Amino acid sequence: MSTHSTERSDGTITVTPRNEAAQSGLVVICHGLGDSAEGFADVAEVSSAIHYGTVAYGKMLAGQMPHVKFILPTAPTQPVSMNMGMPMPSWYDIVGLDERSNESCKGLPESRARIEGILKAEHESTGLPYSRMVLAGFSQGGAMSLFTGLQLEQSLAGIVVLSGYLPAASQFKPKQLKTPVWHGHGTMDPMVKLAIAEKTKQTVTSLGVEDYTLETFPIPHSVSPPELQKVLSFISKVLPPDDSFKVQVKDPKEMSVKELKAAIRKAGLGSKAVGLMEKGEFVKLLQDYREGK
Repeated sequence: MSTHSTERSDGTITVTPRNEAAQSGLVVICHGLGDSAEGFADVAEVSSAIHYGTVAYGKMLAGQMPHVKFILPTAPTQPVSMNMGMPMPSWYDIVGLDERSNESCKGLPESRARIEGILKAEHESTGLPYSRMVLAGFSQGGAMSLFTGLQLEQSLAGIVVLSGYLPAASQFKPKQLKTPVWHGHGTMDPMVKLAIAEKTKQTVTSLGVEDYTLETFPIPHSVSPPELQKVLSFISKVLPPDDSFKVQVKDPKEMSVKELKAAIRKAGLGSKAVGLMEKGEFVKLLQDYREGK
């Protein structure tokens, strides 16, 4: 049985530890331009694979981090100037990637607020501190994660940028100078050239961010197994298992039968619930599972 269960709702994919009570970390992954959350859907279900422009993390991440929940939102569909005004999933409009054009990012504040809202909702509903959360993303999604993560009022555990860059640099005012950033980039990237990544690091560190690592790989605008191993190492370092940060989950005794059945199904315990009739039986099954019995 896999360590996580997957749910889809309104374009957002949520990959949750089957034992919800074991969660002590969160990773939010933002896709690149023209993609969707589905481009990252293999994060918990399929063996590791690499696609152009998207990453199927597979068991490389979720399978090795049973304590981490993953949320994969999909950007709104809107016209993109750089692509002749063609509507596509995009976190903000892209006029061009040169320094001047990159200042015009219509939709950026709205997407930033949405990502912040996801983090806030998780914090308020589970009690998980921001220091146990990571923002990650590819290309435009990496840009979104960097722009949002370092301007939060609270410090995250870390930020992962894959083939990304800093958008709207003149509007960027980092508040979390100690949040670690890991940035992987291809030396042969024809879309977001390495020089843009180097300029991003220079700009961000000049504004006081202390821990910004830029590592290069001999690849185009994509990812590679060595890069994914680095991502895994980084996230494992900043989000190690820690039971003192386990999320607050509803006591099975306080759940309705409907809630109990949903939690049991998510935990993969459906076969063990066959024949159960009384609420107390469902409560005991879920309690025993959470307690590792």
